[in-house]
Amino acid sequence: MTTRYYYHSSCLEHLNPPGHPERPDRLRAVEEALTNERFMMLEREEAPAADPAWFELAHPADYVKRVRSLIPEEGFAPIDADTAASPKSWEAVLHATGAALDAVDAVFSGEVDNAFAAIRPPGHHAEKTTAMGFCLINNIAVAARYAQKKHGAERVAIVDFDVHHGNGTQDIFWSDESVLFASTHQMPLYPGTGAIGETGVGNIFNAPLRHGDGGHQFKDAFRTRVLPAVDNFAPDLILVSAGFDAHFRDPLAGLELTAADFDWATAEVMDLANRHCSNRVVSLLEGGYDLRGLAESAAAHVNRLMTG
Repeated sequence: MTTRYYYHSSCLEHLNPPGHPERPDRLRAVEEALTNERFMMLEREEAPAADPAWFELAHPADYVKRVRSLIPEEGFAPIDADTAASPKSWEAVLHATGAALDAVDAVFSGEVDNAFAAIRPPGHHAEKTTAMGFCLINNIAVAARYAQKKHGAERVAIVDFDVHHGNGTQDIFWSDESVLFASTHQMPLYPGTGAIGETGVGNIFNAPLRHGDGGHQFKDAFRTRVLPAVDNFAPDLILVSAGFDAHFRDPLAGLELTAADFDWATAEVMDLANRHCSNRVVSLLEGGYDLRGLAESAAAHVNRLMTG
């Protein structure tokens, strides 16, 4: 497998107020983990900046304009109780989404088999018209629409194993049968969505887990709900919202996963990608707030992408 790793220094310059869990050290922890010698063959690429016109594939133009207008010249601009912008946030968003779009181009051109983008701010909580949950633009939703518009993908599957439900992604694709959204997440937990009965137009597959659940329950949810849904959908591309905050060390939630569980889930997704879409997988970093748990889990995830 040829795997490409995307990064950009601007993603370190998106700042939140002191003490905020979504901080630049998260990316530094991932980068440090990927310096291990087992990643010597990992292809590394600086993310380009996206044309913000692409954001309008997932968000109305007035929303994109509003988010851009919220970026302060100095200090922090609060957007909601836990979401903020700083002077470099828009640049970070451009390169975060740019990583996703370039990765889509790369897997469809055959340059690489799959890709992982270590980016921030994350995106899966950003709804069509609402920034929330540390997220401003829904990177993975833009990437899905881009794959359809630029590369003619008829069916795109999004697998989200972040501990928090990807309410934004669900909101954007709620009525779109050409995009499947499958999510494991702790419930009840922020943002309060993700019940098993939330099904959209038959394209939404939620698999909520309970506080204290570990690898056994996670794998069971994948085997019984997520994997069959993606397999039946037979996608042309699989996108992954790779949040690692279901790790047992994470301070913001209560699941008990280990790096080995993320390795297993990645392998299962790759098996479906091999079966249906010529191995095309693009994975974007979402949550993960304990630096050790994040580093170990991201390393396991990328290692599996590289080795199959």
